Amino acid sequence: MSCLANKAEDALSASSGFLTSTGISLKPVYYQTILTDFPEIGFFEIHAENYLSKGGPAPYFLAKIREHYPITVHGVGLSIGSESPLDVEHLERVATLVETFQPEMFSEHLAWSSHYSHYLNDLLPVPYDQTTLDRVCQHIDQIQERLQRPMLLENPSAYFEFARSEMSEVEFLSAITKRTGCGLLLDVNNVEVSCFNRRGDPYEYLNAFPMDAVGQIHLAGHTMDANQNLPLKIDSHDDTVCQDVWALYQHTLRLAGDIPTLIERDGKLPTINELMKEAQFADELRQAVIQERHHELTL
Repeated sequence: MSCLANKAEDALSASSGFLTSTGISLKPVYYQTILTDFPEIGFFEIHAENYLSKGGPAPYFLAKIREHYPITVHGVGLSIGSESPLDVEHLERVATLVETFQPEMFSEHLAWSSHYSHYLNDLLPVPYDQTTLDRVCQHIDQIQERLQRPMLLENPSAYFEFARSEMSEVEFLSAITKRTGCGLLLDVNNVEVSCFNRRGDPYEYLNAFPMDAVGQIHLAGHTMDANQNLPLKIDSHDDTVCQDVWALYQHTLRLAGDIPTLIERDGKLPTINELMKEAQFADELRQAVIQERHHELTL
């Protein structure tokens, strides 16, 4: 067997890498490198809406890569927080994708991006009140029933707070998990962005977060909006993970233990080797925290 074939077989046999090794975002620019070099990556994550067509290069390459690596599917278009009903046709297409490629996990956002026939290219926030809670839980129940699996719901990046909110974001997310049985995707970069913009303490946010519901972690980069009157951090996903987010990630691992982690990148794409370096650094932090917890247990 050739060296390349051995690498491919090793990647395939490491499906448990989803649990133990950090993953990266799958982008078309990386397809050929992945299928030529079979890099040592725990898993790849896709945005569902980029792979819903019945033909074309994206589903073809995804099928090839899925033969060798675990994947996770991250939806961006189900509009779970919308006041309008879910788009059943869109949900059916997402369900077909999930059934075809059998991802390790499916996740979506606590946000809305459509209102009946109107569609917006953004993930917009929701107020944290009882009416919204009931609607979001109904939508999650509908999604989980169709997918026949629990989903993960991601904490949002926020730039303001609704005056009509009746509970905190953490309380809102906790209530959703209790009512629907869904898990949570904890985006640590979103914690940093939201707490900065809303003048909150990210460590207090994490200390209150329902870590027992977290099934996956996202790490990403953000940018600063240079507005002198009201500076904001923007969840841009177009830069490396900053030191503040790495520190929050370590704190998260100490609270929750080891959790599957993704380095998320959507813009200004670097080489796959640069993303792999960030993934390897995340793995080093994960191993360090595992050793810390083991040492504490043996004292």
